[in-house]
Amino acid sequence: MDVLFDTINVRDLLSSPESPSSPLSAPDLRLLISRLDSHSLRIKSTVQSYLLSHHADFESLFAQCSDVVSKSDRLSDDVVALLNLISGQPIEADVGRIVREIVEKRRDAREKREILEFVEVALELDRKLGIVRDDVKNGRVVEAAEGLRELKIGLGVKGNGDADAAAEGEPAVYGILKKQWADCYEEIQELLLKFMESAVRFEQEDSAVHVKQHTTIGGINGLELYTVLEAMDIAGILDYGLAKIADLVTKHVITPSVNFKATPSIEEEINQDLVPEAVLKMVSSGDSEGDRVDGETMYSNIVKVIEFINKFICFSNGSWMRCFGRLTWPRMSDMIISNFLSKVVPDDASKLAEFQEIRKHTIAFETILQELMFIPPSDIKDEKLSKFADNVEVHFASRKKIQILAKARNILLQSSFSLPQDHISRISGVNKEQVTDSIPNYVVLLFASEKCMVSDAARQLMELVHQTLKDVCFLPPKIGLEFYHTARNALVLYEAIVPVKLQRQLDSINQAAVLIHNDCHFLSQEILGLAFEYRPYFPSSVKELTVFVDLAPKFQLMAEEVLQRQIKLVISNLNQAIDGADGFQNTHMNKKFESAKFSIDQVAFIIEKVHIIWAPLLLPSVYEKNMAIILENVFTRIVKEILLIDDMAAEETLQLQKLIHLLFEHLTSLLEPLLAIRLSKKSLEYQKEKDEFILSIWKLRKLAELLDMPLKSITAAWENGELADCNFTTSEVEDFIRAIFADSPLRKECLFRIENSNIR
Repeated sequence: MDVLFDTINVRDLLSSPESPSSPLSAPDLRLLISRLDSHSLRIKSTVQSYLLSHHADFESLFAQCSDVVSKSDRLSDDVVALLNLISGQPIEADVGRIVREIVEKRRDAREKREILEFVEVALELDRKLGIVRDDVKNGRVVEAAEGLRELKIGLGVKGNGDADAAAEGEPAVYGILKKQWADCYEEIQELLLKFMESAVRFEQEDSAVHVKQHTTIGGINGLELYTVLEAMDIAGILDYGLAKIADLVTKHVITPSVNFKATPSIEEEINQDLVPEAVLKMVSSGDSEGDRVDGETMYSNIVKVIEFINKFICFSNGSWMRCFGRLTWPRMSDMIISNFLSKVVPDDASKLAEFQEIRKHTIAFETILQELMFIPPSDIKDEKLSKFADNVEVHFASRKKIQILAKARNILLQSSFSLPQDHISRISGVNKEQVTDSIPNYVVLLFASEKCMVSDAARQLMELVHQTLKDVCFLPPKIGLEFYHTARNALVLYEAIVPVKLQRQLDSINQAAVLIHNDCHFLSQEILGLAFEYRPYFPSSVKELTVFVDLAPKFQLMAEEVLQRQIKLVISNLNQAIDGADGFQNTHMNKKFESAKFSIDQVAFIIEKVHIIWAPLLLPSVYEKNMAIILENVFTRIVKEILLIDDMAAEETLQLQKLIHLLFEHLTSLLEPLLAIRLSKKSLEYQKEKDEFILSIWKLRKLAELLDMPLKSITAAWENGELADCNFTTSEVEDFIRAIFADSPLRKECLFRIENSNIR
């Protein structure tokens, strides 16, 4: 195709070219035309041959062009249709639907991809669990523990044994995998514990500890103790694995050493199975009283035991040793303090030098334990022995505190909550306010002008508290603060001991319950006065921390609870007695009347018993108030029972009237003083408020009168307000009339007048 693109020079076609500027002759022109035609034919032939040789390429090109044109036409049509659609109606809904479909398809694809990834993870975790199970069976406990630790992170297991279910929102397969993990964890834990029990044995008869370095169990041969501990540490069960050993060491090795009953002896030997074994034997000691004030021997023996544990059980591993120390040191230190240090606290300053020597040995002992990593060297809270030895003054106070609380406890446990009969007789008379100080338990309340009887326990306890607080005024602040707390604790002992000691008495009507009520009332008022009496004389640092007022409400509440409990018991007994009257029905029959009379006698007996117990002991105001509550309850109940009778014969009304008079006859001596006291009160409170007790008496007395009154008189009594003043209601009067009087025009008239009267 190069011939098509070459430039043609016309003169090159002539046979004898002349000067470019000379004109061409006719023969030259004809020759030129002939040669141009020939050249044109050659070009056409070349183009034709080229097209024929590239026919397929040109055919493909033209087909593509045709396709592009066709697509362009269709696109143009689509654009026109789209423009018509847009101009004709909105397509937001279709577009939104299409977008949602696209989002949903992409989400489905992503979820399928995530599920596939999750399945791969689950299969991998299951494979690793299988490896762990094989390691456990074959005794590769370290590898198994490492695998469990890795799987614990992968599965997101929290804790060590709570992997039996999938967490909320997790796939169920996670629960299955977690359960398998927990099973593997439990299996390796049991296996390691068996090896520990086999490797470290206690022989209580010989008081010896045997430690083997290699152990064989269940087909796993020669597993080293070091490997077992390492696996436990990796699995996070080292505390659990060492707990039993620590407990047995404390009981059978440390305890005899602290009590000077035995000394440790360490041996290394080869047992009959040719396995190296270390033995710690406790050799009985002649000194069993623990009275070696220097403590040097005791501390030395304990150090030998700790060194044995460090060398043969913990293999000088600081982390394992700290773990064993955490399990052992709290009990060991408490034992040393209670069995040794607390017993050698000096009673006076002259023995302080001896205690300083013990303090030096104690500090040196804790230093050795820190070097052995048995207790952390940087943790001050674990230096319990040194701190105890440093606080000698506090121990003086602590010992005194124990003595005071023991004395308070003995007072509360040994004191009797019953008073001699001569005391009761002396304060039961009319002039009981004139009782002299010859009765020590008859006390005057601080914030009241009344007196009451308290128990020996409350009086002696309060004397002990006063003496303790007097000492606070003259003691150093540190000791004084301990004495202050001791005084508070002595008071709290009453609340803790007495209700439990006298539980049975509190469940019945008796003198002890009333004394507890008085005690609590007395203690609450005495407590309120302590701050005014002693606080100004306390050391300044103690003064800022002393509070007594918070204890008073507790005792006041306890006093009220005890009294209310007694009132409920009394009312319950009275209701049971009244229940025996069977609603006071059919009293015109001899058997029914005798039953009702017996109930009235029982009611009077119970009330008289309560009066005999309460009147000499309770504060007059408390006795008056609560006795009135009981009587008001009884009178109201009897009135209610009688008014509920829907049909009464004439003889029956007379018998009911007789029963009411009998009740008042029994209670005359008790009612008159109460009525005189309550009617004599002229305060605004009594003028403004109804006295339910007085109303209940008036109502019962008026009911006795109504039982023998004619119908017109009852109607007149209602219309003039006499019955309303006695707390009768319209419905009660109407029902009463219907029960007594037969239906008649007069009864209808009277009922109409009562219903339409202006009296409530």
